[in-house]
Amino acid sequence: MHGGADTGWLVDFVTGPAYTTRRNPIQGGHMDTGQGGIIPALVTPFNTDESLNLEVLGRLIEHVLAGGVHGVFVLGSQGEYFALESEEKRKVIEATLNAVRGRVAIYAGTGATTTREAIALTRMAESAGVDAVSVITPTFITPDEEEMYEHYRAIAASTRLPVLLYTNPARTGNRLSIDLVARLAAIDNIAGIKDSSGDLATTAAYINATPPSFQVFAGRDTLILGTLLYGGAGSVAATGNVAPRLLVKIYDSWRSGDLDGARNAQAQLARLRDTFSLGTFPAVIKEALGMIG
Repeated sequence: MHGGADTGWLVDFVTGPAYTTRRNPIQGGHMDTGQGGIIPALVTPFNTDESLNLEVLGRLIEHVLAGGVHGVFVLGSQGEYFALESEEKRKVIEATLNAVRGRVAIYAGTGATTTREAIALTRMAESAGVDAVSVITPTFITPDEEEMYEHYRAIAASTRLPVLLYTNPARTGNRLSIDLVARLAAIDNIAGIKDSSGDLATTAAYINATPPSFQVFAGRDTLILGTLLYGGAGSVAATGNVAPRLLVKIYDSWRSGDLDGARNAQAQLARLRDTFSLGTFPAVIKEALGMIG
């Protein structure tokens, strides 16, 4: 993807002064779910032998924190949770805790195909000290609505942490219906959802069907502003690895009432998001990070 192409526009996304930071306070080791924001879905760096490169992970975390983000999300789809063993996941979480040092909330992906494994990962993440967990729907199998409810109910019952539902039907083959999310939102520590359906009508329906305290995050980077305008909490976004300041500008401009500024920033971000089609998932984000050093 290098090919002598003009990458100046990409560098512009990640340079310049940081925007004002509005970060989630952390109280008693738990995430304060009263505020949303921009939460990059971090990639997991590897060495050429496919071992973890935790030094680079630390540098990536400093990069996104310098951009003013409100939290970090590890071990999600961009973090290649599906390619990591449990011990590797523990090491990623510990390295993230050491790098963040309490400056923002840490979300850890603990989803798995079986309820038993998801509970084990959730308990491991809680013991390590993360602020919240995010649980993607199972893959390959196709549980019905009641089975999916019981899956999430059991995971939530296994932890005191806030649980962020995660729906990405194009990747998993499973979706969370509006009615199911409304039922799950009644469980005390199921605190929100990352919606990567790419369908703003679905996102809006989640928002309308759940109480104001339930946080709905855009999982599709091109729908950040739309989600905010419908009453969403923010975004858990892959492009936050590369352009954290630009994503924070969308959020901060919206918060301050500068809708033109928010729209312009969202339009700029669309150019970066469109590059995802240039390669396979999640290689494009890693290639972009390599381009900017």
